[in-house]
Amino acid sequence: MTYLFNKPSAFANELIEGFVAAHAAKVRQVPGGVVRSTRSKPGSVAVVIGGGSGHYPAFAGLVGQGMAHGAAMGNLFASPSAQQICTVARAANNGGGVLLTFGNYAGDVLHFGLARDRLIAEGIPCEIVLVTDDISSASKAEREKRRGVAGDLVVFKAAAVAAEQGLSLVEVTRIARLANQRIRSFGVAFSGCTLPGADHPLFSVPQGKMALGMGIHGEPGIGESDIPTADELAEVLVKSLLDELPDDVANARGQRVGVILNGLGSVKYEELFVVYRRIAQLLSEAGIEAVDAEVGEFVTSFNMAGASLTLFWLDEELEALWRAPADAPAFRKGSVIAAEPLAAQKIDEAVTINVPHASEASKKAAQCMVGVLNNLAQTIVTHADELGRIDAVAGDGDHGIGMERGALAAAEKAAEMLLRGAGAGTLLQQSADAWADRAGGTSGALWGMALNALGTVFGDEKYPDAHSVAEGVRKAKEGIMHFGKAKVGDKTLVDVLVPFSDTLSARVQAGDDFALAWELAAQEADTQAKATAHLRPKMGRARPLAEKSLGTPDAGAVSLALIVNALLPLFSGTKSSPITPREEQV
Repeated sequence: MTYLFNKPSAFANELIEGFVAAHAAKVRQVPGGVVRSTRSKPGSVAVVIGGGSGHYPAFAGLVGQGMAHGAAMGNLFASPSAQQICTVARAANNGGGVLLTFGNYAGDVLHFGLARDRLIAEGIPCEIVLVTDDISSASKAEREKRRGVAGDLVVFKAAAVAAEQGLSLVEVTRIARLANQRIRSFGVAFSGCTLPGADHPLFSVPQGKMALGMGIHGEPGIGESDIPTADELAEVLVKSLLDELPDDVANARGQRVGVILNGLGSVKYEELFVVYRRIAQLLSEAGIEAVDAEVGEFVTSFNMAGASLTLFWLDEELEALWRAPADAPAFRKGSVIAAEPLAAQKIDEAVTINVPHASEASKKAAQCMVGVLNNLAQTIVTHADELGRIDAVAGDGDHGIGMERGALAAAEKAAEMLLRGAGAGTLLQQSADAWADRAGGTSGALWGMALNALGTVFGDEKYPDAHSVAEGVRKAKEGIMHFGKAKVGDKTLVDVLVPFSDTLSARVQAGDDFALAWELAAQEADTQAKATAHLRPKMGRARPLAEKSLGTPDAGAVSLALIVNALLPLFSGTKSSPITPREEQV
């Protein structure tokens, strides 16, 4: 269990505050995460990493000289939002562009992808490299779908050293991708972790068993076995990795490898050294030379019991990067020339939002949208536990919690924007950012995109009508499918969003009253959400446990269907102006 915390909801923010206080000589806090507190070479590339909190030393502990320039930090096990990533990237930017690199998880892919687009639109060159080192999470043929685990350290360091050498964004990106191609990791777990305030583990492993290949959020691996001896575990780890060499390594014998034996949270260093003793013997017997081996905690899973082994297959260029000095709070190697500290800077947590002029009609619509978002939030709060239960069947069980955080944040921001005189478009766009920021994860990104699409279509001048609502939902559908890459049949909320949007648009175009059009679309959403129980997931954390997912609907699909059906009473009796209060209808 987790012993030391105040309010569970404040845990992530308070840990950042304490971390920065302890390491002020190396890092400083900015909204959304941390950046170096020392000067970097003007015109150089900035390497920005990130992901959910709960994986320390990843990600904040890997910011410093010879390592990353900044880290965006989401809530526990939830990706940072695009807004957080952009804020950290702007603060870290040295003028040579930004490389965003992170583990290959759906929420991170969405949020970092949105952040890249925003940064490029602002004139900041930006590239992305996903870390995909976990061999248990997908086959070699689908390597691009693999998760990023302790191999994060390798890619982050290689890219950061290349950036400090003054290489261009193109070259830094090339090196990061080369490092990723040359790493392989495999891990095991003996027990799950318990987050602050929870009374049971987020995920579990049967007593006396070891989960082979379990991910750092409890994602399923390739099976279970009895808990081995330390030597037997070393043999499992080494054999698993030597069974798959990088494409350009024909024979393991004679190769040099960087080695990382990573503890996942509660396995003690002494235990890791006992395991590494045998790993070193096995590598030597295979004719492989270990270079600068690292044994300790680098990417953890809160208090999860487990360990992983990473092999980094070196060439001359990569070895120089691996052995280069670094000085970050949680990773030090060799000796660096101390950089000049930055002058103390005040952290401005309150970002001033300029509220554009809005027509009275749009302000009236904004008032109704507050009611819509309040209704949405209450629906999610009521069903959060059930959504979490559904998600836990083949995921990590956090869908309900994330949706609740996001929906409440959106409703809170909507009320604030209404008091400030915002129109419907601005109110929805600001609520979208609040949802994405507070929820994090995949659902945060998707619902942020959905609300933002509606707000963009509504604008701040006209009163939204049925056609604009249908168009906004259509734009949301297109955006979610573009950034999320999901298709109908992949067992995601897209399986509900597409038929809902298509039905709503068709009925509005046919001239139906808005209430009837929404009712028919909501009925179709409910039908399709239930139908996802018969699908096998093809994306996200549930994909590796596809068979177990059969018989249970997708949590994201269910939550969308719940919401659109819960909103139906608000539109009862409406004709062409869907968000006008019923009593004002003639």
